[in-house]
Amino acid sequence: MSFNKELFTVDLMLGIPESEDRSEWYSFMEPLLRDEESKKLFKMPAQYMFKDIPETGSHSDFVQYTLDQMDKHHIDVAMVGFHELSETKIHAQKNHPDRFIFDLPVNPNESKKEALRIQELHQQYNIKAVSAFPSGMYPQIPINDERWHPIYETCINLDLPFFCCVGVPGPRIPMAPQKVELIDEVCWYFPELKFVMRHGAEPWVDLAVKLMLKYPNLYYSTSAFAPKHYPKAIINYANTRGSEKILYAGYFPMGLSLERIFEDLPKVNFNDDVWPKFLGENARKLLKL
Repeated sequence: MSFNKELFTVDLMLGIPESEDRSEWYSFMEPLLRDEESKKLFKMPAQYMFKDIPETGSHSDFVQYTLDQMDKHHIDVAMVGFHELSETKIHAQKNHPDRFIFDLPVNPNESKKEALRIQELHQQYNIKAVSAFPSGMYPQIPINDERWHPIYETCINLDLPFFCCVGVPGPRIPMAPQKVELIDEVCWYFPELKFVMRHGAEPWVDLAVKLMLKYPNLYYSTSAFAPKHYPKAIINYANTRGSEKILYAGYFPMGLSLERIFEDLPKVNFNDDVWPKFLGENARKLLKL
């Protein structure tokens, strides 16, 4: 079975816009940005990496707009970053629970408070995962810092996967908190934690693969990468020992259009047996869908 648009598909990184202007999505990063291009000219902090950032336009119902885009490209379920103050996200969760699941972005600068927040929102809104951008928070906190521990422990107790940006970040901010080598200590200290790498792990992809071989609860998602740029080491790992460890994630509308992603996908050299696992089965198992 090669790539087939009819396969059950879960996009593990998709956004629901709330207005035509999406600049507020990146306001949390402003204290870290120092160069004028990032602060004043870019639509999003890593714009230099993406040649055609999608324009969503203005819509009276952005949830329906997002569903239409998903239907057009045969995406069955999308995971979206949640915030309890967003009426749009609450509307999507309440009215379309079969199409949208949610990860909760967290900041361990107030780790005990965040751990309680995870518990409350998991119960109230059926949050399916926790997520983080260690280099993007202010102050930055490395993946292996002890301030993450209450959050990791809460994820284990609730059986929630932890999705984390790793590798050199696209925005012009320091990379140190996301060095892939730091994951080794986390997976050793918290063997029950289901840790999913986001955003490529470059330039340490070979190390990411080595760590996935080492730790059974370590996974990799393809977020923020056009399929033609999927690292060769990841494709090879999926085709050999890692068919259950690699998960599809896009980056719409943050940096990639769904048209570009799904035009590229059939050209990825996954083995036939990998496609259904990559597109949806691995996510369904991990997130208990």
